Formats: sequence, C-alpha cells, structure tokens
Amino acid sequence: MKKVLLIILAAGFTINEFLEQNPTFTSPSKTQHSLASNRPFASSSNRAQSSLSSPTLKANNQTLNNAYQNQQSDVQVNGSGTVIRTLTDDTKGSQHQRFLVKLASGNTILIAHNIDLAPRINALREGDMIEFYGEYEWNKKGGVVHWTHRDPRGNHKHGWLKHKGLTYQ
Repeated sequence: MKKVLLIILAAGFTINEFLEQNPTFTSPSKTQHSLASNRPFASSSNRAQSSLSSPTLKANNQTLNNAYQNQQSDVQVNGSGTVIRTLTDDTKGSQHQRFLVKLASGNTILIAHNIDLAPRINALREGDMIEFYGEYEWNKKGGVVHWTHRDPRGNHKHGWLKHKGLTYQ
C-alpha cells in the first residue's frame, strides 16, 4: 500500500512539474479539436481549440485603421476581415503561413502566422472570414499582423486566429 501511494505522489509531482514548465499545455478535456501539424514532431501545445475555450475579444478594426492612418507599428490589434488571397509560406527562418485579408474599411493587410509555434489553418480559402489578434506593423501596402500565436517565453501578449469556430494559437 505504501508503494502505491509513493507512486501516485511521484506521478502527481511529475505532472505538476510538467505543467509549470509548459504553461501553454492544454489538457485534452478542454481541447475539442486538435489538428496535426505538417511537421512530424510538433509539440503538444500546437493545437487548434474550439471556440468554447478560445480567447474572447470583440473584433475592433478601428484600432487597426488608426494605426494604418498614423503609420504606427508595434500596436496590438484585434480585427476581422475576408481572406482575399492565400500566399505561399515564408520558409526563411521561422515558417509563416501568409494570406491577405480585406477589412471592412477597404484596407488590405498581410497576416503572417508562425506555423513553427502554432498550427497551420489547412482549410483556409479565399472568401473565408477570419478573426485575428496580434501585433500590427505598418507599411505602405497596408501593413502586417504577426504574433498570432502564443509566446513560448511569455514576454509578449499571446495572439490568435479564429477560423470557422476554431482558434489557432
């Protein structure tokens, strides 16, 4: 009986230590959907979650429009729009899934979604609605939103993308 208790206690400490070292780990009971990465050794934190457990921010394209008009960068934004073009992945350095989104204002932005840290949206098509939360960088073509994933070091606000009821982060 003592051996059984010791094994249970040891397992509990091991799980607790794992969770402390991996704050982005989501237990399977909270994750409705899990998408396999295109890379064979993806970490368990690369998951798409159902909207039941996803971040909730109301899309606000006004902050994004203001950042564009004032040529501001390093602005945390949330918004939504229509995918107007999917682009080839950027494979130099960290891999990024890239696509263009048209906002209600008529402005177009590039979304650069780090697929080394978050799952790819395999079902993404032109005409799809997308919601996003990330960091905006101004450029004369409309700008880029990146940091649409969790920061594994915890130094930056976590970002995300929402597509067809799933959150990718």
